[in-house]
Amino acid sequence: MKITFIRPHISHVPAADAMEPLVFAMLSSYLPNTIDVELYDDRIETVPLDLETDLIAMTVETYTAKRAYGFADEFRARGIPVIIGGYHPTFLPDEALEHADAVVVGDSEDIWLDIIEDFEKNHLKKIYRSTNTQSLKNISPDRSLFNNKKYSPISLVQYGRGCQYACDFCSIYSFYGNKNLRQRPIVDVVREIESLDTKHVFIVDDNLFIDREKTIKFIEALVPLNIKWSCQASIDIGADSEMLSLMEKSGCFNTLIGFESLNPKNLSQMHKKWNMKFGGFNDVIKRIHDSGILIYATFIFGYDNDTPASFESTLDFALENQFFLANFNPLTPMPGATLYSRLENENRLLFDKWWLDPEFKYGDAAFIPKNMTPDELTERCFSIRKEFNTYSNIFKRAINIKTNSQSLYHLGMYTLANMVNRKELYNKQAIALG
Repeated sequence: MKITFIRPHISHVPAADAMEPLVFAMLSSYLPNTIDVELYDDRIETVPLDLETDLIAMTVETYTAKRAYGFADEFRARGIPVIIGGYHPTFLPDEALEHADAVVVGDSEDIWLDIIEDFEKNHLKKIYRSTNTQSLKNISPDRSLFNNKKYSPISLVQYGRGCQYACDFCSIYSFYGNKNLRQRPIVDVVREIESLDTKHVFIVDDNLFIDREKTIKFIEALVPLNIKWSCQASIDIGADSEMLSLMEKSGCFNTLIGFESLNPKNLSQMHKKWNMKFGGFNDVIKRIHDSGILIYATFIFGYDNDTPASFESTLDFALENQFFLANFNPLTPMPGATLYSRLENENRLLFDKWWLDPEFKYGDAAFIPKNMTPDELTERCFSIRKEFNTYSNIFKRAINIKTNSQSLYHLGMYTLANMVNRKELYNKQAIALG
């Protein structure tokens, strides 16, 4: 038996920033040696439509749904069954079933071998539902799937799953809730990191710091590994001097932080007003930068208190703080998020399903903002993205010797990341999904 994993892209344009699709390495590791596996990553290579395989398995995000469904339709027309999982089909299983033989709702580890057994018996069910409560012990990803593929020179590792915060624009909380926050045994993660060829690791947890005491122990275990590592974090780490000191000691290179908005009323509306309780943003940033940790800052625009003036003030803030990277996105209603339901109830959505609509392009506003037009939201987000990523601004931010250029390694990674980010900025904007 042969299983082909496919990681769809948002469009046909190759990506310069593709990272290893860790989910497939995990799923492959559970399979018996009698099953052959292969991976095609649509972001970096052509997915052949004349595959000789028994089963296709795809993970689908909302932005990749249209292209994923196109692949699924093509393979099913050729008589190859397709299984689809991921965030998007978890929230819209009936939509996904129009293009797949089976849909996985939730995480798949606890039901993956049951699915394969049902397939081999020709008794594949339409929907498989995970409890999202399975233990994360003994995970050992099969990274041989990534051999000879051109991914970013950073290895992805997962420690835990879920986030304790319920921001209304985010679907992660809807996926896991607050009762299914789990971590792997630290010894397992350390063993995995020690086995890697690369020594820069991205801890992919949606929020690494959901359990402070466990995180302290985890980061302490990273100290003797002599690695550089990156993560995603909530802003509260900036108020934790012990945590910052330990992150610096263990080799933390950078962290992605969702600042989202400079407007307290917006933060309250998005259920993220706790962003402000640790002091002003500038104080938090200084503490993190003083620890030698670079910041990838993200911002979203379109909440009800945003005006055209919000864009320039946010850009100025990002430039003044010399962030490693920054992203400025139009607020996008995602399936599963409370934001989507609210905007739908307020009759402010511009598309029935923007992810499938031929008129929607990457970077477009998908709803009607209160204090600007949808076109203004689209255009102003793209404008400040371009401005932040001009060559002159990249150079000006590079000279921050506390962070971006504190060593030759930091400066090299800073330069590489910014050049790739700038390229992807122009590659993706206004491209049709699918």
